[in-house]
Amino acid sequence: MPPPALQRSARSWRAAAPHVARMSITTSSAVLLSRRDLTVNDAQKVTLGIIAAYVVVIALLWNLPYVRWVLWPFKMLVIAFHEFGHAISCVLTGGRVKSISLDPREGGVTHMQGGRNAITLPAGYLGSSLIGALLTFAGFNINASKIASIVVGVCFLLTLWWGRRDWLTIGTVLLAVGLLVACWFIAHAEALRFVVLFIGVMSSLYSVWDICDDLILRKVNSSDASVFAQRYGGSSQCWGVFWAIISLAFMACGIVAGIAAFPQSAEQQREDSQHFIPTKF
Repeated sequence: MPPPALQRSARSWRAAAPHVARMSITTSSAVLLSRRDLTVNDAQKVTLGIIAAYVVVIALLWNLPYVRWVLWPFKMLVIAFHEFGHAISCVLTGGRVKSISLDPREGGVTHMQGGRNAITLPAGYLGSSLIGALLTFAGFNINASKIASIVVGVCFLLTLWWGRRDWLTIGTVLLAVGLLVACWFIAHAEALRFVVLFIGVMSSLYSVWDICDDLILRKVNSSDASVFAQRYGGSSQCWGVFWAIISLAFMACGIVAGIAAFPQSAEQQREDSQHFIPTKF
């Protein structure tokens, strides 16, 4: 017969064994789930390759003389996102938006009354980056791209309302809406996914390139970062770099979340899209 101490130890182990087993199973399941969610399938590899191609193409077109005008309509679109970030943060912090206007040479401007400047000033870059990350996330799946395009349409309607007196803003928004609607009818919105992904990547990286243009290459004194630095301290370059890092982090999170959330194959996505607001040209 074993000693009393060993008997108590054996009883304690038997009592704790179910809890230990459950913890082991839970931990193993979490590890397996994590591995499964972040496993990149063929469809996701294609999406990642397209994202990489978009980054290279946009970087080249952004900086090459004359050719950069190819990106002009999309620049105006991303600037509209930027101004929407200012506007919605102003409204959420108790302010009022007077108007939004886009300028083909200088970008855009949002005329606001009230609101918290500590939030509204960085909300332009960070807001457009967040929208870009969400669109990049949605770009991993056709049905998610459909939902994202509807949300973007609502944002456009608000931007159109605030910019209703500016013809460039109206034209940019209407062209963007027309492009999204047209893509809904191409192969059950399969084309929509790549357009949403392109806009997402460009919007995510817009703050990085625009900050470089304004604060490093051209040193514009009236940028959001320079105004923020004048009011709250620090240098415009430091704030610009900080916002750019956050923008890149948003984009990385959007990509990782897209891989984890949408493991469907390309064939499964096409089949699913035929049953979710089906359209085909």
